[in-house]
Amino acid sequence: MGVYAAIVRRDLHLALRQGMDSLMVVMFFVIAVVLFPLGVGPEPNILARIAAGVIWVAALLASMLSLERLFQTDFEDGSLELLVLSPLQLEGIVLAKVVAHWLTTGLPLIVAAPVLAVLLNMNADGFAVLLAVLALGTPTLSLIGSVGAALILGSRRGGVLLSLLILPLYIPVLIFGVSAVDAAISGFTFRPQLLILGALFLGALPLCPWAGAAALKQAVE
Repeated sequence: MGVYAAIVRRDLHLALRQGMDSLMVVMFFVIAVVLFPLGVGPEPNILARIAAGVIWVAALLASMLSLERLFQTDFEDGSLELLVLSPLQLEGIVLAKVVAHWLTTGLPLIVAAPVLAVLLNMNADGFAVLLAVLALGTPTLSLIGSVGAALILGSRRGGVLLSLLILPLYIPVLIFGVSAVDAAISGFTFRPQLLILGALFLGALPLCPWAGAAALKQAVE
């Protein structure tokens, strides 16, 4: 476990040293959300109705910005080949990189979300649920994205291909994340949506590192 934790620390150190990547994700998230009031108008009722969907779509797209480089740098400098040939479990390496990606992208998005919810006039009843579904959903997005990032290694136009691969898989997370917030605001129970998001996360937790490891082996070979 100490070796996998070292991989997480290494990726965090690289991300902090190249701080523009994490800042770019947050700035994209903020700008994308801010554009919606300018496009649909400042009517408070309209903004409150679409707030959950806007925040989720912006968070989903923002989390994709840095996915292409999840394995790309290690692939280009040869580090990935050494990791594949090492006695470490490749699934654990993929999971460690996913953890580092979530800490540098998903966590800042969760921190910024309440401020943007206020901007969109979201009902206060949905704030806690919004944070809960983002905390469950963004790790799932990173896990699914790791499979796509591994599959596009060495390909041209990787960013476009990555979007085509993983956006359809993001749809269930988006649907239940928005539905939970809307249910909380409307006074209905949101427990089923949280359970489904939890199930998606628990399903992706073992499957995505396994699929990502298989894709990495193929890319290195």
